[in-house]
Amino acid sequence: MWRAAARRLVDGALAGSRAAHAIQSNPLSTSSGSKKIVGVFYKAGEHADKNPNFVGCVEGALGIRNWLESQGHHYIVTDDKEGPNSELEKHIEDMHVLITTPFHPAYVTAERIKKAKNLELLLTAGIGSDHIDLPAAAAAGLTVAEVTGSNTVSVAEDELLRILILVRNFLPGYQQVVQGEWNVAGIAHRAYDLEGKTVGTVGAGRIGRLLLQRLKPFNCNLLYHDRLKIDPELEKEIGAKFEEDLDAMLPKCDVVVINTPLTDKTRGMFNKERIAKMKKGVIVVNNARGAIMDTQAVADACSSGHIAGYGGDVWYPQPAPKDHPWRYMPNHAMTPHISGTTIDAQLRYAEGVKDMLDRYFKGEDFPVQNYIVKEGQLASQYQ
Repeated sequence: MWRAAARRLVDGALAGSRAAHAIQSNPLSTSSGSKKIVGVFYKAGEHADKNPNFVGCVEGALGIRNWLESQGHHYIVTDDKEGPNSELEKHIEDMHVLITTPFHPAYVTAERIKKAKNLELLLTAGIGSDHIDLPAAAAAGLTVAEVTGSNTVSVAEDELLRILILVRNFLPGYQQVVQGEWNVAGIAHRAYDLEGKTVGTVGAGRIGRLLLQRLKPFNCNLLYHDRLKIDPELEKEIGAKFEEDLDAMLPKCDVVVINTPLTDKTRGMFNKERIAKMKKGVIVVNNARGAIMDTQAVADACSSGHIAGYGGDVWYPQPAPKDHPWRYMPNHAMTPHISGTTIDAQLRYAEGVKDMLDRYFKGEDFPVQNYIVKEGQLASQYQ
């Protein structure tokens, strides 16, 4: 249903002009009944026309351009988001709605919120709204919402992939083939089975639970740490054990997966001291947020071998600068932020954004689980 509905969004979405930097519906200011909506997405360039369902990019514009323009709204889409002369900055003062994504986040600071005199709604196309200063948004009376659940399967599958890549020491083997080499011992000396290993997830929300379910067939010992316990029936079905004390769980784990949101409490949670509490030779996978980790502490632990492999797709900041130490540390399986922006996920979060915009225009409430800030209150996971 998600896909069928979302495919309809795409009709005509790519037929418009491809601007080099920003795409505007018209150069005029908004009329009294229309809203100015700004979307910030990554640019697809030569890849834009390779898949008609590629809607999560600047060129695809979530597939909602024709729908918005048919109702008289002003829709601007850009990838240019940083600095005082950026395209986004030009529209902050009079935009009503800002749509952005975790994959190419527009950092909505308190300063930007103060400038945004007409701003009413901040939408995340995906899940995770930590690129927004949420207390400042709450204080300003803004609504912040995301498409809860839209890419949970996508991220959980990617986490399982990275666990296997690192546990089986896959990447050196791939690199050998590309480089014309053949050295079995160079791979096998640190390749292991996943079966029988202890895997712990820090956070067992939607993504964490899906990962635990997908790990069950591998016959692992499954642990989880969270502020809330999983439903007892699901916990029994998965065979996962609750660990109330994070620091007590970490030394037990062969694999640690980060599945907690970025908040003031979790920012920098995995510093040098906490990493030292992990088992030597641990595998760490983080598809949550890069800022949960102390960047240099992770790089140092990979270099020393205390972390045997680190994988993920989240960095701070994003895009990651060319000199980011995670690019060059040994035994990593890092990529750009891609796990939650598969084509299937794009169709789901595009449909979710359209649904919330439609409700916004009609003055209707959003699905309750989508709210991150409503009427000055932050969602529980960000408190």
